[in-house]
Amino acid sequence: MFHDIGRTLMILGAALLFFGALVHFGGRFLSLGDLPGDFHWENGRTSFFFPLGTSLFISLLLTILANLFLR
Repeated sequence: MFHDIGRTLMILGAALLFFGALVHFGGRFLSLGDLPGDFHWENGRTSFFFPLGTSLFISLLLTILANLFLR
């Protein structure tokens, strides 16, 4: 039982470390929020931002990581 909890905590810790590094260093290497498919509309004093490309990229990354670590 504790073996499974320990393994889960290590996987979550590694994922947090990875995503923390991605957020911290991501602006230098990969401009998240400025990918093709991210929509930004401005009309006067109103603006709307929908990060579709970034969401798809992060979803793909999470799917790959989940398949690597949880198999």
